[in-house]
Amino acid sequence: MGWRREELWFDADELWFGDGTGAPAAAAFVLPPLPRFEPAGLAASRQRREAWKRRRRTRATALMLLPAVMGLPALFRSGGAGAGLLAEDPPTLTLGVDTQAGGAPAARMPKRLQKAAAAARPDVSPKIAWRNATSVGLWWSGGLIAGTQLPVEGPDWVTWNPVTDSVPNAPRRLYGNERTIRTIVAVIEAYRAANPRAPRVVVGDISFEDGGPMDAHVSHQSGLDVDIYYPRLDGALREPRLPRAIDRRLAQDLLDRFVAAGAQMVFVGFSTRLDGPAKVVIPYPSHENHMHVRFPRAGG
Repeated sequence: MGWRREELWFDADELWFGDGTGAPAAAAFVLPPLPRFEPAGLAASRQRREAWKRRRRTRATALMLLPAVMGLPALFRSGGAGAGLLAEDPPTLTLGVDTQAGGAPAARMPKRLQKAAAAARPDVSPKIAWRNATSVGLWWSGGLIAGTQLPVEGPDWVTWNPVTDSVPNAPRRLYGNERTIRTIVAVIEAYRAANPRAPRVVVGDISFEDGGPMDAHVSHQSGLDVDIYYPRLDGALREPRLPRAIDRRLAQDLLDRFVAAGAQMVFVGFSTRLDGPAKVVIPYPSHENHMHVRFPRAGG
């Protein structure tokens, strides 16, 4: 192929111009680097996306740990550590994962928001459709007929969804035996009256409308179990991720009131240092962020 005057050739390493000499002239025609432009907010968007990915990985890790935690019943029944503590399966297997590096507590809610959350509550008690329920079978193998639903919010309580880690809980997770719901409401009202500066009580799962197996739990099947999250020192209306975030004085007062109201068992975390009558207040794994209150079946 021939070469013609004023014809421009490009090579990977050199640039020639058509003067017939073939002398390299690339050094004289080096193009400056093109400026880079990033749309406004792109860096912030990338940071949010990376934070979202980290949260997804954290939740996935929690789900991977669930089978290991599910193995605890076999350990207790087979004569391992704590054998003989209880004959039935663990009451609750909800997990709270601390995502802060080095085990640091989660960021606390600003004080102005804490006050607003504590103050923003209904002035009138919500209407409850009372039904004469029947609890069938055992707490960990049973059902519920004609259960009563606890409202998702009241003057003295809010509800917490352990699946979404948010307020409020799903209404379908808040059904219980009428005796259970009446006791929950009465105990919480008395607790708040005695501790007017305490934040509202955070109530977790009770049972499904028809009872039966409930995700994240082994029990909670007959409307006779309820999870009550420990009051937090910062007053935030959410679960405490670490024991040092618990207001132990308020938590002990709330626990004592459920015991006095006839709770058959109350399961608490080992590190909470909460106590009560032997064989009623029982330290148990996976209860560092909430107490599991169990009421007796009809007839004992």
